[in-house]
Amino acid sequence: MTLSPGTCIGVYEVVAAIGVGGMGEVYRGRDTRLKREVALKILPRAFAADPDRLARFQREAEALASLNHPNIAAIYGLEEADGVRALVMELVEGETLADRIARGAIPVDEALPIAKQVAEALEAAHEQGIIHRDLKPANIKLRSDGTVKVLDFGLAKLNDPNAQNVSNDPNDPNVSNVSNVLSMSPTITSPALLTGVGVLLGTAAYMSPEQAKGRPADKRSDIWAFGCVLYEMLTGKRVFPGDDVSETLAGVIKSEPAWGAVPVETPASIRRLLRRCLQKDPRRRLHDVGDARIELEEPPDAPQIVAAPSRQGRVLPWLLAFVSMVVAGVAAAALFSYRSAGETSEPIRFFVSAPNGWDLARQSAPPSSASPTPLTVSPDGRTLAFVARSVDGKFQIWLRSLATLAARQLEGTAGASSPFWSPDSAALGFFADGKLKKIPLSGGPPITLADAPNERGAAWSRQGVIVFAPTQNSPLMRVPASGGTPVAVTAFGDGDVGHRRPIFLPDGRHFFYHAAGASLEQQRIYVGSLDSRDRTLVMTGDSANVAYAAGHLLFVRQTTLLARPFDAGRLTFTGEPFPVAEQVQVLGSPPVGVFSVSETGVLTYQTGTGTTDTELTWFDRTGKRLGVLGPPGPYLDVELSTDARQAAVSMLDRSGRTRDIWLFDVVRNLRTRFTFDPGDEFVSVWSPDGSRVAFGSRRKGPMDLYVKTATGAGAEELLLEDRFDKVPASWSPDGKYLLYVAISSSTSASTGNDLFILPLSGDRKPFAFASGPFSEAPGQFSPNGRWIAYSSNESGTNEVYVAPFPRADGKWQISNGGGASFPAFRWSRNGDEIIYLAPDNTLMAVEVNGKGTAFEVGAAKPLFRTRIAPTRYEWDVTPDGQRFLINTLPEQTASSPMTVVLNWNAELQH
Repeated sequence: MTLSPGTCIGVYEVVAAIGVGGMGEVYRGRDTRLKREVALKILPRAFAADPDRLARFQREAEALASLNHPNIAAIYGLEEADGVRALVMELVEGETLADRIARGAIPVDEALPIAKQVAEALEAAHEQGIIHRDLKPANIKLRSDGTVKVLDFGLAKLNDPNAQNVSNDPNDPNVSNVSNVLSMSPTITSPALLTGVGVLLGTAAYMSPEQAKGRPADKRSDIWAFGCVLYEMLTGKRVFPGDDVSETLAGVIKSEPAWGAVPVETPASIRRLLRRCLQKDPRRRLHDVGDARIELEEPPDAPQIVAAPSRQGRVLPWLLAFVSMVVAGVAAAALFSYRSAGETSEPIRFFVSAPNGWDLARQSAPPSSASPTPLTVSPDGRTLAFVARSVDGKFQIWLRSLATLAARQLEGTAGASSPFWSPDSAALGFFADGKLKKIPLSGGPPITLADAPNERGAAWSRQGVIVFAPTQNSPLMRVPASGGTPVAVTAFGDGDVGHRRPIFLPDGRHFFYHAAGASLEQQRIYVGSLDSRDRTLVMTGDSANVAYAAGHLLFVRQTTLLARPFDAGRLTFTGEPFPVAEQVQVLGSPPVGVFSVSETGVLTYQTGTGTTDTELTWFDRTGKRLGVLGPPGPYLDVELSTDARQAAVSMLDRSGRTRDIWLFDVVRNLRTRFTFDPGDEFVSVWSPDGSRVAFGSRRKGPMDLYVKTATGAGAEELLLEDRFDKVPASWSPDGKYLLYVAISSSTSASTGNDLFILPLSGDRKPFAFASGPFSEAPGQFSPNGRWIAYSSNESGTNEVYVAPFPRADGKWQISNGGGASFPAFRWSRNGDEIIYLAPDNTLMAVEVNGKGTAFEVGAAKPLFRTRIAPTRYEWDVTPDGQRFLINTLPEQTASSPMTVVLNWNAELQH
């Protein structure tokens, strides 16, 4: 939500950008009424749409307003205008304490007055029952007149001033731990959530041991952070340095500060103060920052006299420092070697975010892979692989080593989905371009192993076998990891409509998989085998994906990640499930939990809704925004009626995790629910007169074709059912035929989709229009009914073609350089133009003439490029070709970061 200079938010005028924070943007502003400079902290759009976060934002603002102290940056108020909410704060000029320390250690006589003012600020806050929880040099400003200002009480937590502890309930929003400390408060400006775990070092280095362990924080956590800041001022170094977050947190929990680094001229009283502030046991730590303030007000005592060391004395500190470094290194290495599951190391949590300019892939795309699994941790627990989406809608796999600070793109994985690891963590499998592929991490191009036109996950065994789901309606297939001919490894049982998302057990022979049924109640998890097609039922319902580690089966129920003891030898549960994490993201229906676990005690998951609300936006032919249709929502499948007075969309019911068809009255901008069956309802097609709507429904398992009157009155009529998915595409202008896409269970990417015609009278026996060796995507009848435009991959990429109806005896290519496969094209009302979406999201208009016996294709010209949502059937155009209704991404769509838990199984409860 970047604001330009001159933009006004109420009486406040934006002057210039100051910086981007993890939870918003900060601008220099001017109060035009009181003629003073201010800081404007913009509340992110994602929070503005969340009533709970808005309420928390309001409470925190009220709490901060109560802190009237010369060493605390003041809050002036809240302002809202044109949907933008801003926190108006005192503009503090000067450098940060972090900037000053970057130039070297601060002399004692300069450091102690700074520390005294910081202590006074904390004391004032604690007296009001407010805990800062993110005190660090970057949040402390040094004005030129010597005044110190503490900023960013955005993580402040209201608390009883006399209380020492807070709730132990993990669902209590006041509980602080590493996994939520950067996400609870809308007013924080730390950039950790934007730039990933590397910047999180700036917070992790000042976290108290109890915070690092995920335990409740109180004012003694602020005292710990105060001690860290004072130590850093005096030494110019962090108390607990580390190359990454996990090493830093390991030091916080296990290591002692290098007290020898404190300058010899430091008074003994200050040395004692540092030791009391940095006690790992909060019961032994200084209990009140006011005591620190008193200590700093006292005249400093004389520094301890240290005799000049002998040669041996000079060697010993160096040797001790070296030994300490080695011990710390061994501890960090042990942390990443992830010893046995029975180890007593406590869990450590931290965030990993998408790289700048990228977003973690979510449900909105890619359309060919419904609910792809976007993240996975390597078996050795050292590396995360995740799919991210760029601002222009491109998908790429990124790798993030937990021992480094930066993620890197994995070249050759454009358009990838559902990555999965080789057992030795040396290679990665994934799906792209309708293929199953693998790529070595040591370098080299990806290798295609098999066709997978509509994937639903894969797993790689210790025996060098990959089991994968090539389509949504197929059994699982097996193929050697070196490549070969896939063969079925599972067989359908009663009620099965597809086998998906395999996960191998440690023996490398057995695997869990999801057997999809007709309804959410008919979802089952089985154990299959490479040695036979026998299977063992494990559980029903719940999540559509599971994971196995440390003798436990992990799965998501609603949004809670559960672990249940499981005997891998007897293939049976041995205990009851217990919660591991809350608010885990789920995608699609049946719900797929976004989590992964390694064999070495590393768990990663993503929180949040998992869906991106989009906007149905009107544009003219130049790309000028004209307005929106309805509120933002989880939209797919945009379809205008013939007269453009009505629109149909499918919307996700987040509570039930299913989709239904909704109809818009375009003129009145009113939205009405159209289907109510508990099964998924997807793509809609209007009859020529707008009186009926054909749509796809999964109420019996596979997607079948139904029709219903547009008023919603009367019963729905089943048009066509069989064991394959069918997607309605277009209604002929005379109302006699329905064009649809048949999505077969074939494992060949070239024959995944075919176009069929369903007569709506007589025997209603479908016949093929475009089928054979290639994959044909949705099509559309021309306004005169003589032609059908459709998409095919026969050239190796999806292009738009036109063929005569009813027999596709010839064809003419319309697009050049690729046309999108699902929402590829629309005819103008008089049939003289076909508009298609190019791969770079540019809408192209091609002049055509289908009035004669031969079809004529004329010039093509670009119209405009748009921030289109990478969903399915993303746009439509009014019959006159002048207005476009496009499902667009909002300006801010930042996804939740990945939470990483080291040693998640250290405290297993049975």
